[in-house]
Amino acid sequence: MSNASTLPLGNAVSTAPTLDRIYARITWRLIPFLATLWVLAWIDRVNIGYAKLQMLDDLQFSEAVYGLGAGIFFLGYFFFEVPSNLLLEKIGAKKTIMRITIGWGLVCIAQMFVTTPEMFYVLRFLLGVFEAGFYPGIILYLTYWYPSVRRARAFGLFMSASALAGVIGGPLAGAIMTGLHGANGWSGWQWLFLIEGIPSVLAGVVTLFYLTDKPQKANWLSDEEKRMVLADLEADHGAQGHRDHSMMAALRNPKIWMLVLVYFCIIAANSSLTFFAPTLVKALGYTSTMQIGWIMAGIYLLGAIGMIANGRHSDHRKESRLHCGFAALIGAVGVGVAAVSTDNAALALAALAVAVVGTMSAIPVFWQLPNQFLSGTAAAAGIAMINSIANLAGFGAPWMLGVVKTETGSFVGGLLAVAAVEALTLALVLMFIPRRKAA
Repeated sequence: MSNASTLPLGNAVSTAPTLDRIYARITWRLIPFLATLWVLAWIDRVNIGYAKLQMLDDLQFSEAVYGLGAGIFFLGYFFFEVPSNLLLEKIGAKKTIMRITIGWGLVCIAQMFVTTPEMFYVLRFLLGVFEAGFYPGIILYLTYWYPSVRRARAFGLFMSASALAGVIGGPLAGAIMTGLHGANGWSGWQWLFLIEGIPSVLAGVVTLFYLTDKPQKANWLSDEEKRMVLADLEADHGAQGHRDHSMMAALRNPKIWMLVLVYFCIIAANSSLTFFAPTLVKALGYTSTMQIGWIMAGIYLLGAIGMIANGRHSDHRKESRLHCGFAALIGAVGVGVAAVSTDNAALALAALAVAVVGTMSAIPVFWQLPNQFLSGTAAAAGIAMINSIANLAGFGAPWMLGVVKTETGSFVGGLLAVAAVEALTLALVLMFIPRRKAA
């Protein structure tokens, strides 16, 4: 198959703008829709952080019960992400993502009926089971459409939706919980789960009709556009050199296990901020649910800007290690300063914003790293394995914070531990992740 790299120089130069146009078309077709799904997924995952502001008093749950319930979500992730990604590789993205989206929407709605810690734990676990595979599935899916030099920006655009979800989710949660509290005899947190679960169910149905599995099946691209994209992807695949293709090869690759550890350090901070940031803001004296929502919206808006900017700069520099490591270090500093600044609300909020920006900006460029070592089935299994195992930090860190708060009455010790873990990211990538070789 011919590609731009085998053409004469003049032709190669002339095709570059055309490829740019094609990839722009792909981006406009795929990324807004995928980002919308990620907004819904993220809202349904983290709305528990806002529901907590009413839910704990209504149900008489302790911080330790909340921390375990918030984090047990990631146990569902751990057990079901790899099978989900292998299924995506086998039956296609749209069927897999449809199943995932409808499932998590229904479980989100079911959370409105929680009355006991046991029900809380079971439903949070099931939410993780149903959402398992979505995030790594999209990471794998985008490798079908973009060569390596264009992926970090695509990842950044997609993943920034989690920050956008924070921008939308905070004020939305505040409005629902304040405006509907007591309506039909339900608390505001019950209305929150109902109203935010329904759009996910509807979006899952739309997914089946809208999404295209691979470029070969894109009836919205011309035959020539398909040929150029496939040739570009093939050339990129060849430029990467030897990479493992089988699932067992991925499991035996020590670099993959090092990437698990790197991502674990990032997720420890990300999950802690996700589930406890509204509580931290409340502790600074902002008691209105609506006010807390708007403060979190501003912080996550900065996080979205950071994710996109870091992804674009990573693509421009063709470098991922340092863009990931230093962003995580900035996030760790923010977490640490926020932990010890509770007597200064302005400084604590600024530090919390820095923590969110740094931590979230590390995530899109991190996902460039596995593709240096894996492709094919190994990529499907390896990406899911990294995400599922590393996300055990999402189980452990919130649980630890809840226990620390219950036992000591303060989050300080727990947050400093989280900051120390996240700071390890830079050391790990410098010591164990090799620089990418120039193509």
